[in-house]
Amino acid sequence: MPPQKLKVAAAGLGRMGKRHALNFLNKAPRAELVAAFSPDPSELSWAKQNLEPYGVTLYDDYDKMIAQEGLQAVVIGTATSVHAEEAIKAMEKNLHVLCEKPLSTSIEICKSVVTAAKKHPHLKVMCGFSRRFDDSYRDAFEKTQQGLIGRPSILRSQTCDKHDPSGFFVAYAAWSGGVFVDMAVHDIDLTLWFFGDDVIPKSISAHGITAVQPDLKKYNDYDNAVGIVEFHNGKVAYYYCSRMMAAGQEDTTEIIGTEGKLTVNGNPQQNLVNYYHAGGVTREIPATYWGRFEQAFINETNEFTAACLDGTPLPLKLSNAVKAVEIGSLLQEALVSGKQLHFDEIGRRIEKAQL
Repeated sequence: MPPQKLKVAAAGLGRMGKRHALNFLNKAPRAELVAAFSPDPSELSWAKQNLEPYGVTLYDDYDKMIAQEGLQAVVIGTATSVHAEEAIKAMEKNLHVLCEKPLSTSIEICKSVVTAAKKHPHLKVMCGFSRRFDDSYRDAFEKTQQGLIGRPSILRSQTCDKHDPSGFFVAYAAWSGGVFVDMAVHDIDLTLWFFGDDVIPKSISAHGITAVQPDLKKYNDYDNAVGIVEFHNGKVAYYYCSRMMAAGQEDTTEIIGTEGKLTVNGNPQQNLVNYYHAGGVTREIPATYWGRFEQAFINETNEFTAACLDGTPLPLKLSNAVKAVEIGSLLQEALVSGKQLHFDEIGRRIEKAQL
């Protein structure tokens, strides 16, 4: 008998949805992409050329797709506003779920997905934080586990996109949840990984500017922002988000310990080529996050598939997806309000006297 393959459907065929669909179609030997859904005619037109010839059934109705006979899992890459609803519907159909981040920009809606997953403990439900699947971050994490830098105490992490003058980020800000929820959520998830997912914020503060896209102000958003989270266990995380990098994508993390430091992607580069010329030495860097993390997404695809087929644990907790959005939302609140937020040892909000 041929080895069993996980039968997967792709929901959403936008930029990220296309990539997930093609990964399951071409780069996951133990998976078979059998269905795809989009409400967008242009996305379905793309799917007719790129998916349908390989036996993928196309749908313009999500409910009809998840009712397809023999389906076992869904990868969700639709708009954030429907992530939670689609994930819960899939679980109710007894389907495993891999969902793009975030589950929602609403904390309560995020929690509803976790609650639904607890009702179906046999299902694998994962929110895709791609950096956990990146070989460099995994190497850095293993080094911290080996005690090579002592006790990790400070984490400085940034997500910085290449400047896009088209207006895309302004339109996107209408529903993205803000720069910290959309961008820093990855850095926050790294914090929960390197510091431990039981960390509790003690104080949160943030500041931002609109340096190149002033229209972001109408959505209370910024193209550059910094945030600081102080934790009750004596650790501090510093985040920098930017949408105006000139050279390309710059996603960098430093984990500073009591006996050393680890840096991930401290010197961004597209490949190992340096161009030496009269003006100096030039190296290219990836233009987008996909150029930096493509292999991480492939790893994510295959490890999710293996967990579904073999019943092995997922590499991250679904509850972390809620906590990452929660901290991101608090950073966004601090950014917009200009106030520092404070919390007690069990995470309850407290108000400090203003002198």
